[in-house]
Amino acid sequence: MAVLSGVVAVTLLLIALLSVIPFRSETARAKVIEVLAARLDSEVQLDSFTIKVLPRLRGEGAGLTIRHRGRHDVPPLISIRSFTVEGDIPGVLRRHVSTVTLEGLEIKIPPNDHDHDAADSDKPLKLRAAYTIDNLVTKDAQLIIIPRTQNKQPKVWAIHDLHMRSVGFDRPMPFVATLTNGVPPGEIATNGTFGPWHPVQPGETPLDGAFTFDHADLSVFDGISGMLSAKGTFGGKLERIEVHGDTITPEFTLTDVGHAIPLSAKYYTIVDGTNGDTFLERIDGSWRNTALVAKGSVVDMPGAPGRQVELDITMDQARVEDVLWLAVKAPKPPMTGALTLKSRMVLPPGHIDVVEKLMLDGTFALSMARFTNADVQKKIEGLSQRSRGQVTPAAAEHVNSDFTGSFKLGNGVLTIPTVAFGVPGSVVRLSGSYGLVSEAIDFKGTLYMDAKISETVGGFKHVLLKVIDPLFKGENGGSAIPIQISGRRDNPTFGLDKGRIFKH
Repeated sequence: MAVLSGVVAVTLLLIALLSVIPFRSETARAKVIEVLAARLDSEVQLDSFTIKVLPRLRGEGAGLTIRHRGRHDVPPLISIRSFTVEGDIPGVLRRHVSTVTLEGLEIKIPPNDHDHDAADSDKPLKLRAAYTIDNLVTKDAQLIIIPRTQNKQPKVWAIHDLHMRSVGFDRPMPFVATLTNGVPPGEIATNGTFGPWHPVQPGETPLDGAFTFDHADLSVFDGISGMLSAKGTFGGKLERIEVHGDTITPEFTLTDVGHAIPLSAKYYTIVDGTNGDTFLERIDGSWRNTALVAKGSVVDMPGAPGRQVELDITMDQARVEDVLWLAVKAPKPPMTGALTLKSRMVLPPGHIDVVEKLMLDGTFALSMARFTNADVQKKIEGLSQRSRGQVTPAAAEHVNSDFTGSFKLGNGVLTIPTVAFGVPGSVVRLSGSYGLVSEAIDFKGTLYMDAKISETVGGFKHVLLKVIDPLFKGENGGSAIPIQISGRRDNPTFGLDKGRIFKH
C-alpha cells in the first residue's frame, strides 16, 4: 500500500511538473506543418511551437507562414506573428479545439493567374474533415489585396477584431468583424459566413453576409468631399462578390464649387475581392428633386495610380437647377427647368481636380426653363415678343425656354457642338463652349424669328430696316440672324456676328 502510494505521489508530481513547464516539441511542430500543408495544399513554415499538457492543452507558436504551393512570385497567402491554441482532452478526442487566438495576422490575396489555374485545375481538394476550432479570435489583422501591376499600391483593410466560430476547412464559417477601409477611410462592421476554403484558387472561396460602413471620408478623392455611410448585404465568392446596398452622403460637395447636397443611392455591384475592381450593375441616385440611373465600373488602370470610373448615366426625372448647383460657383443656379439627359462619364485616376479631369459625352433636353438672372430673363422675354412682331412689349409676360442638344466635357471646358434654344416666336441654334472654372462663354449661331427684322421695331426705324430685311431673310418669310454670345456667365453679351452677315 505504501509503495502504491509512493508511485501515485511521484506520478502526480511528474504530471504537475509537465502542466507548468512547457516543452518544445519538434514532433508537434512537424505535425502542425504536415496537417496545414495537406489541408491547404500549401507550403507551410513554422518557426517555433511549444506545448503544455495540463490542466488544459495549450500550444503556443510563432512565425507561421502559409504559401500557395508553387507561388513564389507573390508573398505568402497567410502570415501570423504568434498564436495560441487551447483545448481539453475530451474536446480533442472529439476533434475539437476550444479557442485559437492569432496576433499579427496578414492575409495577402494575390491577383488571379490563369496560367497557375490551368496547371492546378486537376488537383483534388484535400478538405477532408480534421479538427474544428470552436472559436477563432484575431488581433491586429490585415487583409491585403495585391494588385496585378507592380507599380500599384496594394489595397489594405485593417481588421481590428475578428471572431469566427466552428472553423474548419471543409465548411462555411460564421464570422463577426470590424475593420477599417483604406480608401475612402471609414469603419466597417460586418458579419456572415466564409468558406469552405478553396485551396487551389482562394478567389473561388464562397462568402456571404451583411455590413455597415460609417464615416467614410470622401475628401481623400481629389475634388470631392463629404462623409458617406452605407449598409447592405453581400454574397458570392471572393473574386465575384455581389453587393446590394444603400448609401447616404448628407453634404456631398465638389470642392471647387462648394455647394453641399444630400446625396443618396441604392446600388447593385459586383466586386472582385482579389483586386478591388468594382462593376456597377445599377445605381439609383437622387438629390434634391433629381434622380438618375447609372451603370459602369471602377477599375484599376495600368500605369496610373488609382482607379478609373466609367458610367453610363440616364436622367429621365431631373431638374437643371439641381445639376447646376453642383457644377457652378454662383450663389444660385443660373437656370431652372425640367431636364432629361443621357451621358457617358469617364473620371480618370490622377491627383487633379474633378472639374478638370471629368469627361462627359451626351445629349440633353431642357423644357420650361427660366433664367434666374432677372436681366437675362427679361432679354429672353423681349426677344420672344419682338420675334413675333410685337413692337410694344406685353406687360408681365412670362416666357419659358426649351433647349435640346449634345455636349462634351473635357479639361474643364464644356463644348456644345449643337444646341437648339427656343422661345415662342424664335429658335436659336448655337455651338460653342463654356469654361467651368473660368466661367467664360463663347457661342456662335443663328437666330431664327417668325418676324422680319423691320417688324421687330416701330416708327421710323421700321421703315429704315426694311432695306436690310433681304440680308436676313429666313424661311417662311421670317428672319435668320447670325449671332454670338460671349463674356462671362454672370454678365453675358448677346450681339450680332457681323463677320457672318454677308456669308449667311
